Amino acid sequence: MSAFYTTVARFYDSENADKSDDLEMYSRLSAEHDGEILDVGCGTGRVLLHLAREGRRVYGIDNDRAMLARLDAKLEQLPQLRHLVSYIHGDILAHSWDQSFSLILLTYNALMHFHEQDTQIGLLQRLRACLADGGRLVMDLPNAGPAFAAEDSDAVMFERSFLDRETGHLVMLQSLNYLDRAQQMLTVEWIYDEVDGSGAVKRLIAPHKLRYFFLPELQLLLERAGFTLRAVYGEPDGAPYDSDSERMIVHAAVT
Repeated sequence: MSAFYTTVARFYDSENADKSDDLEMYSRLSAEHDGEILDVGCGTGRVLLHLAREGRRVYGIDNDRAMLARLDAKLEQLPQLRHLVSYIHGDILAHSWDQSFSLILLTYNALMHFHEQDTQIGLLQRLRACLADGGRLVMDLPNAGPAFAAEDSDAVMFERSFLDRETGHLVMLQSLNYLDRAQQMLTVEWIYDEVDGSGAVKRLIAPHKLRYFFLPELQLLLERAGFTLRAVYGEPDGAPYDSDSERMIVHAAVT
């Protein structure tokens, strides 16, 4: 995971500037669960800083220094949040906390970075150990069904364009995807074409691998780690989950 995010860190916030549809959901969850919050794979702080702005004490962990450097730079501009935010560079599979958390978040696609079953179980067991009684684990994932039903294509797909906040350059993002249905693995080559002020194009190619999950499989993983599945939603607004849902937002609690 680290190599990919190190490569794209400079584009990450510009690319995701309009990704805010889930923030209200996290605000609701934080209002329902008093206590400290853990953001696993906090990255540049999109969700972490949102919750800190609302006065919540938030902890983060991420294994990519380039992403955390972006978070550091944001906090330099937000000194009023320093006392509410703590984060470390480290491996969640090797780190333990002294405190417990009322809310643990694996935000947008975070669980997909854990490819092997033993690491998935190890992750969930570590999170189980630091989730307070009455607390909630929330994971936001894509619904795998539509992706698996779609026809394969070897064409390069245009995804979107955005302006790099730091340079003002136009960046056009394309992708080339391969889905291994047997292994539930998605391999993506993200292609960033950056157009500078003279019209010259600089290309950056960043390969990435993500693992899909189906709900029955995830339920078994949760049970193996000592969790009980409490709810599943198809959208951040709480819409019911079904085969056509875009997302699979899973809530779990300590068994």
